[in-house]
Amino acid sequence: MDLSGLTVVELRALQDQVKQALKDREHLELAKAREQILAIAQNAGISLQDLLGTQSRGKNNAPKTKVAVRYRHPSDPLLQWTGRGRQPKWVQDWVASGQSLDAIRV
Repeated sequence: MDLSGLTVVELRALQDQVKQALKDREHLELAKAREQILAIAQNAGISLQDLLGTQSRGKNNAPKTKVAVRYRHPSDPLLQWTGRGRQPKWVQDWVASGQSLDAIRV
């Protein structure tokens, strides 16, 4: 295809047509690939859920959520604790000095 005789406007129009043709072709190829994969899975006796791993999550596979901070050091806000697990050293020191956990509760 000789493009040397085309104007800039014609070249840009051709470029837009090529972009659209690529999108259409990629969409078609993706659809064909899906159909082939599903056909292979069906022939093997594998369900779509098993193939994609979309079964319900068990307790160990549950997504992790962040726990809110419950305690924060009064003079150093970077020292914080959620109240779960072992007490950090700064909390142990705080309690050992006779202070109440309620005093540093957020």
